[in-house]
Order: sequence, then structure tokens, then C-alpha cells
Amino acid sequence: MKKSTKRLLSLFTVFAAFLMVLSGCGAASVGNNNNDKKVTKKAAKNVKIGVSLSTLSNPFFVNVKKGIDTEAKKNNSKVETFDAQNDSSKQNNQIQDLITKKVDVIIVNPVDSDAIVPAVKKANQAGIPVIACDRGSNGGKLMTTVASDNVKAGKMAAEFLQDQLGDNAKVAELEGTPGADAAVQRGKGFDNAIKGNLDLVTKQSANFDRAKGLNTMQNILQAHSDIKGVFAQNDEMALGAVKAIKDQDIKIVSIDGTPDGMTAVKNGQIDAIVAQQPKTEGKLAVQAAYKYYQGKKVDKTIASPIHLVKADDVK
Repeated sequence: MKKSTKRLLSLFTVFAAFLMVLSGCGAASVGNNNNDKKVTKKAAKNVKIGVSLSTLSNPFFVNVKKGIDTEAKKNNSKVETFDAQNDSSKQNNQIQDLITKKVDVIIVNPVDSDAIVPAVKKANQAGIPVIACDRGSNGGKLMTTVASDNVKAGKMAAEFLQDQLGDNAKVAELEGTPGADAAVQRGKGFDNAIKGNLDLVTKQSANFDRAKGLNTMQNILQAHSDIKGVFAQNDEMALGAVKAIKDQDIKIVSIDGTPDGMTAVKNGQIDAIVAQQPKTEGKLAVQAAYKYYQGKKVDKTIASPIHLVKADDVK
């Protein structure tokens, strides 16, 4: 082979490799602000929505689902929803199933904010935008995260107990699922706010679960019979704590605003709830998906409102 021919072949090989690198750099990805992917616009009725919720045994997430379904039905969108049953492995498989079915958007309420990362990255690779709802993801690219300000909610709970109990009162904290973003943020807000004001004698996980809330609270009371207040990171754990506390004069504050939680506030069993609006969270997540497919910018985070509810407010 002549040298000139060899040189041409060599140049062609280098040029082809350059084109491959260039095309790889321009591969579509889904980010927070719609700037790194050209969106093919779709009418709301044509947006197929896949959903994986951490658990439908918790009334809060049942109401998130209702918010999603109501908004989707209003716009004639198809929705497929999975219940992860608080199992991260199951949830990751569900996300893979939704990717295989080529949904247009995935709304996920993670069981664990770390464990969900591989699934989010797989959706990114498939070019499917991901919206986190109520809890975030600690990796991968999200279109947006729809959630209440959980740090602020924890702080509001701390301020309520401080107001009710005064300085240096002994309190306990029932934590949610370890690794869940909501548990981390609520705990952060509460713990920071009580420093120098309240005496946190113990904090233990009850996994956002009512039965575990009961058992954990019973154990806490055996070890710390002199506590005066309890912060439960959700209503379900607070409702379990109510059964353990019975008639003892211990103030309880929680975060969520479920129907059962509100009834307990009305009846004087729970003293206050930092109430979220789960149906609104679901609605906002679907609206973000529609906005994305209209080619509009979607904010990195979308805040859902919260407010403190006491007995008089419920009545």
C-alpha cells in the first residue's frame, strides 16, 4: 500500500474517532433547567406518567397519589403507579420497568435518597426526566424536586415545643426511615433549633411507621420516664406514640397533616402538627411534567406550603 493511501486511511480513522467523541459529548441528558436537552413538545394528554411511591400503607402518600391522579385525569393523561412497599430494591426495579415501558416522565418518592440514585441515573441515560416528590435523590439528575421545606418544618416543631415547655425541658425525637431525605432534613431543622433551648435525651428511628412508633415510644418511656415532649417526624409515628403515652402529660408535635393526624389534634391526643399538603405535592409534580413538555423552564425545587395546626385550628 502506498504511503499516501496509508496516510489518508490514518487521517480518516482519526476523523471518525473525533466524530464519535463529539457525538458522545452532545448526547441528550435531562437536567434541572431544560438547558441540556431539546424537548420534543407534547400536549398534556399525550404525556405518559410513571410513578413509584415509597409506600401506600401511609395515608400521606395515598394523598400524594390522589393529587397525581386528579391532575392527570383532568388533562386525560395516562398514569401507572407502583407501590414500593418501603423496599429500595423493589423501587429500583419499578423504575427500570417504567423505563422499559418508555413513559415520558417518572415521578418518584424515594424509599431511600441514596439507594434511588442508580435508578435515577438509568432514567437519565434513557432520556426520561425524573421528578422527586416529598423526598429528594442524592445523585443523578432531577428535573425538579417537589417538597415542603422539611428543615423549616422541623424548626417549626421545635419552636412549638419550646413555647409549650420552656427552657431545658427534656424531649425525645422519633426519627423516620434512615437515609430518607425527609427524615434527614426534618431532624436537621429540629435538632439545630433546640440547641441551648431544649434537652434532647434520645432520638430513635421508628421508620415512619405507626406500630414501630408505639414500640419505640414504649422503650423510650421505660428509659426516660421524665420526658416532657416528643417530636415525631411524621403523623404515623406520632399516632403510635399517643398509644404509648396514654394519659401522661407529654406534649406531642409531628409533621404531615394526614386525616388521622388531624383527628388526633382535634381530640387533644396530638398537640400540634406542622401540616403539609400531600395532594398539592402530587398536583405540583404533574404540573411540572406538563410544563417541561411545553418547553418551559422548570425550577430546580418547587416548594409545597406548610403551616402549624393546633386544636383550635382544626375545630
